[in-house]
Formats: sequence, structure tokens, C-alpha cells
Amino acid sequence: MRDLKPDEKASTVIMYTQSMLVRGDIILRENMRVNIWLRTQGVPNFIHLFNVHMIQIAGSSPKTYTKSEAFIPTPEVIGFHLAPPAQEPLDYDEGEANRRMELIHILAGTFEMKAKLRISTATDFAASLDVMNANWASIYDADITNPYLPQLHMNVPMLLVRPNSITISL
Repeated sequence: MRDLKPDEKASTVIMYTQSMLVRGDIILRENMRVNIWLRTQGVPNFIHLFNVHMIQIAGSSPKTYTKSEAFIPTPEVIGFHLAPPAQEPLDYDEGEANRRMELIHILAGTFEMKAKLRISTATDFAASLDVMNANWASIYDADITNPYLPQLHMNVPMLLVRPNSITISL
């Protein structure tokens, strides 16, 4: 990894694509919140990672790779979060009126996520999804597994997912 500038920090993240699980370190400005970084302006076309561990889940059996650096195309990322046990504050106010948590099940490539989605109490679930025009949605208290990686069982307080690249069921 390169030396950090005084206003930078390194954070370990986990990313999901249709066919890979990727864990590595990203370098961001010290004042950036990692768990919402992909929502901000100026996110690069490739996410530059250091100390990278990748598991490719395509073909007959998973294949692992370890690289000192890797560049993952940002449009291919369908899920993103801080690697446990690191945590940051959640991106909502618990006291906000007219919101509720809905239990959901997500299929993101080969990854299964049982989680909660924060939606309006004024509309039903389908209407809430229809008006969601963001590139990234926050899901909470996510339990993540993968049938091709039986050792993978992770619970994270928050992750970002691409709504147009996943399947959501109730």
C-alpha cells in the first residue's frame, strides 16, 4: 500500500459483484464516511484496492486470488460495506417520523442477504421501490451468505446495494 497523506485514511471494505467477493483496503479522505462513499460525487470508474483477496464464484468451484493491488470496475459492484468489525454511524435518524423497517430477502448474484430496508409508512412496499431513483440503496442488519461458500456467514449493520442489479423479495 502507498503511504497515506495527512488527510487520508485506509479502510478495509468488502464488495460483491455478480461473480466475485472482494476484500481489500481503500484510501479515502479522512473526513469521508466509507459506508456512504459510493453515493458521493466523484467516485472513480474503478475502485482501487490494496491488499486484495478475491474469491471468484464462477465455474465448478470457487477460485481465490491475492493481489497487492486491484482495480474493480465500479459499475460491476452490486454490494459494498465496511469489513467487520469496523463500523460507522448509520445513514438515517432513528427518530425520523413516518418510516419503518421492512424485512427483505435479497439475491445479489450468488449472494443471499436477509436484511431490513427503511421505507415510508405512507406507501406500500412496491410503491416505495418504484419511487427509489437512487443508484445505491442502504440496507440494514444484513445477514450475508452464499451457497457456494458455506464458510461465508457475515452480519453487517449496513451495506449499500444497487437496486437495479438485485432481486428483492418479502
